[in-house]
Formats: sequence, structure tokens, C-alpha cells
Amino acid sequence: MKLELYYAPKTCALVPYVTLTEAGADFTVHNMNSRSGALKTPEYLRLNPKHKVPVLVIDGEPLTENVAIQIFIHRHFPQAKLLPQDPKQEIKAISLMAWFASTIHPHLTPNARPENYCDLPGSADAVKRAGNKLLFEDFRIAEGLLAGREFFFDHFTAPDAYFFWCFRRAITFKLDLSPFPNCRAFVERLQQRPSLQKVLVHEQAVEAEFTRTAQPLN
Repeated sequence: MKLELYYAPKTCALVPYVTLTEAGADFTVHNMNSRSGALKTPEYLRLNPKHKVPVLVIDGEPLTENVAIQIFIHRHFPQAKLLPQDPKQEIKAISLMAWFASTIHPHLTPNARPENYCDLPGSADAVKRAGNKLLFEDFRIAEGLLAGREFFFDHFTAPDAYFFWCFRRAITFKLDLSPFPNCRAFVERLQQRPSLQKVLVHEQAVEAEFTRTAQPLN
């Protein structure tokens, strides 16, 4: 099976990069600059007309959307236990990832691209405030779920990789996240995992290369 991951720094493509690494999968990474127009070229749009990352190409067939990609990785690398083995817990894990994808992720986006929500001059700060009010409601729920826990379930699973990206992305926006010590401690713990360290080193190298070649990131 040939696997190719289309990845861009700072994006949620970090999630399958981590889980593929945790699974010990053999895969190729294609580094994309999401701020340079690389995701809107005719070649890329043939892979994903939604012009987003991640895309996992499986024997030439593209698979999009993080929740589906995580389920695929789990099914093909069951030894990694990227979802809980108990069927009820597995469904809960998929539900959690769906919440991250459909709710927390969109509530992060106003910080990066407020113009996507309102194009009136001077509206950016108001858009960010509205988005962050919803985002902090999400983080309060996650804070409770992580109380007294190392992971969301009994061991590291794909939802952990996804929430790591969500909360770390919020950190990059320099928000006041002090009300969420469980979430911050969770991110700090996960950063010590070999898979995360490998991916974060790669991220830094790619960002440096894009900067060197004058292709700006946000």
C-alpha cells in the first residue's frame, strides 16, 4: 500500500502526520505552502477540490477529512490502537473527533482569517472576539474531560492528536488560555511523545524553508 500525505505547517494536517507516525506507517510527505496558492493549483484541485489539507492519497486515491483519515489509519494499522478497542468507547472517540472537526476547528479560524467571516473594514477584532467566545466555551468542556486524566481515553488515541493540534493552534494566536490548565498540561505532555517531536521538528524545518524562499506563512 502506497501512502502519500499532503501536509502544510500549522494546519490540522499535523493530526494524520502524528497518527501515521504512531502507527509506524511507511508514507511520503508532500509539504504544501497554504499561503502561497499551492492548494489552488489545477494539480492540487484534482486531488481535493475543497483546496484543503490534509489529503491522504492511498494507492493513488485521495481521501479527505480528518475524521475519515483517522478511521482509515486505525483500521489499517490496528496494532497502534489509535481508537479504543471497546466498541462503545470507539464510537465515543469518533464523536469526539467529529466535535473537534465541526466545532472547535471552525471556532479557531476567525483568529487566522477573520475576513472569511466579515469583509467590512475594521471588523476583524469583532470577528475574533465572537469566535473566541465560542472557542472558550469549547475549551471549558475539554478542560472538564481532561480533569485527572493523561489522555481522553485510557491510552493515546487519534482524538488526542486532534485536540493537541486544536489547543496548540490557539496558543499560537497568543490567547489568554490560563483558565484551561488541564488542556495546557495535556499539550505539554504530548509534546514529549516521539511522534510529536518528530512532526514538530519537521514543521520547523518546512517553515524555515518556506521563509527562505520568500513564501510567507501566517
